[in-house]
Amino acid sequence: MSSGFGKKLVIAISSRALFDLDDSHQIYQEQGLEAYARYQIDHEDDILSPGEAFPMVQKLLRINERLGGESRVEVLLLSRNSADTGLRVFNSIEHYGLDITRAAFSGGESPYRYVSAFGCHLFLSTDAQDVRSALENGVAAATLMSSSSPQEGSDSTLKFAFDGDAVLFSDESEQIYKSQGLDAFTENEKSSAREPMSGGPFKAFLSALHGLQAEFPPLESPIRTALVTARSAPAHERVIRTLRAWNIRIDESLFLGGLDKSAFLRAYGADVFFDDQELHCDSAGQHIATGHVPHGVANS
Repeated sequence: MSSGFGKKLVIAISSRALFDLDDSHQIYQEQGLEAYARYQIDHEDDILSPGEAFPMVQKLLRINERLGGESRVEVLLLSRNSADTGLRVFNSIEHYGLDITRAAFSGGESPYRYVSAFGCHLFLSTDAQDVRSALENGVAAATLMSSSSPQEGSDSTLKFAFDGDAVLFSDESEQIYKSQGLDAFTENEKSSAREPMSGGPFKAFLSALHGLQAEFPPLESPIRTALVTARSAPAHERVIRTLRAWNIRIDESLFLGGLDKSAFLRAYGADVFFDDQELHCDSAGQHIATGHVPHGVANS
């Protein structure tokens, strides 16, 4: 990972995740690249509406203000646009007062290859293949799904929610569940309770969040994290001991034993939720911004 940003938390986001580009994307799909480029240039002074990730990005960038202007969070844009067609995106960034100054416009090619060069901890996109490519290159990444009724968190605190297996943790235990069933999974977790699990694709991102939280007194952090997992007792112990071994703090842990996660995510007030299973993402996405993590046995 590049060290050009020092100890900053670095998040890359696609233009379609940050802004609502559905109209212009439809033109691209139906009429082709030339018509799309002409449309974007003709409308480059028309401000784009916020997209799925916009509220999260706003809250992230406000963290720098909480630190007295010290820049500890960097949000950058990765886009398939050219710089010419991307001018509308930058005009919209300026309109909303977002402190985003770095971008890579890849002119129709996949921009994921710049994720590692920028040293990103997280990549959010609406393009599933770009997300898979980033994950394969060791970067936490998720495909942002369109919410039926997205809602911004009720306060200034930025709340991340994560599934456990195949997201924060490896899918080693989930593989047992898929191949041998619940009883074998439970027995394995009981017998391995004191053996920390391997990290999943979002471990490094969670660790970076933990480091940023440490910049604030415990009760004053502008970031909260939650584990929202289908696990229940006795499979909870290995999770707790794993996080303890990693020396990573999770603010809230919900062991739901297979209950639907949506109501709990709403009660927590999640700004964004990451899960590896599309069924869970579809359910949660009706209420909050949700990122599908195409990783592990559930996505084989």
